[in-house]
Amino acid sequence: MAMARVVVTRRPPGSALEAIERVADVWLWGEDRPIPAETLHEAVAGAAGLYCMLTDTVDDGLLDAAPELRVVSTMAVGVDNIDVATCTARGIPVGHTPDVLTETTADTAFALLLTAARRLGEGRDYVRDGHWRRWEPDLLLGTDVHSSTLGIIGLGRVGRAVAGRAAGFGMRVVYNSRTRDEAAEAELGATYRELPDLLAESDHVVVATPLTAETARLIDAEALDRMKATATLVNISRGGTVDTDALVAALRSGTIAAAGLDVTDPEPIGADHPLVGLDNCFIIPHLGSSSERTRAAMADLAADNLVAGLLGRPLPACANPSVYG
Repeated sequence: MAMARVVVTRRPPGSALEAIERVADVWLWGEDRPIPAETLHEAVAGAAGLYCMLTDTVDDGLLDAAPELRVVSTMAVGVDNIDVATCTARGIPVGHTPDVLTETTADTAFALLLTAARRLGEGRDYVRDGHWRRWEPDLLLGTDVHSSTLGIIGLGRVGRAVAGRAAGFGMRVVYNSRTRDEAAEAELGATYRELPDLLAESDHVVVATPLTAETARLIDAEALDRMKATATLVNISRGGTVDTDALVAALRSGTIAAAGLDVTDPEPIGADHPLVGLDNCFIIPHLGSSSERTRAAMADLAADNLVAGLLGRPLPACANPSVYG
């Protein structure tokens, strides 16, 4: 009996590909750059499974090109690049990778917070550019993280992990989320705030909410105006949750003090973009979950999801469980 055909849009780390090859005939996009949309549309014809990345768009057009598709599995926790509703309507389960990247992403949030608030990136550049001649009492003064108020937007897995780390810094935590979570409040010592109040009250704000129609450009000019002039904004969710033009204006004008970004809009962001040229904005290229162990775990879970879907079994981590009725 012939094995099912699957499309893998980028070589995953670790042994995930070998696990897929044991049960399926694999078509692999072997280049380092994202697969072009036209090529992907051609490749999925006749495919039973799709193992994709967050750079790949899975929409109605792609699904039309893959009438035999039985499962979509992404090596990411976010599924904003996938039309999940249409997949559900067509009976296609969508796998994703929650939990395995939570702690690593929360580490990244705090790395960005410390780097931006304490101006560590500027300090590195100061040394590299040959400006360090002597110690100065007022050189690159930043903002304390310890004993400050941290506002977390989105108290999901990553948001909770960020709140847990805040305790070690003696921070007071306030949060905003779609629904109030009294159990998490008791566990983490966090206090619920409406978004305008959170923005005004917080010394530092971490955006950890999924990108949805409701959260697109959630942090816009009005939101930034509500923040303290000494505040730091950190985004570890998706670039589209922040209005980039408004952020550039706020950082230039001193509306807020600094930003630390793991994600941007657009993404990738060009070296000539105004945001990149700002000294008070520290940007990394979507490295939130980028540790060897975590990326391998993500790849393995995505492979497990794909294989389960091919075999007609429930996915270990399904983004649309209603597909099972």
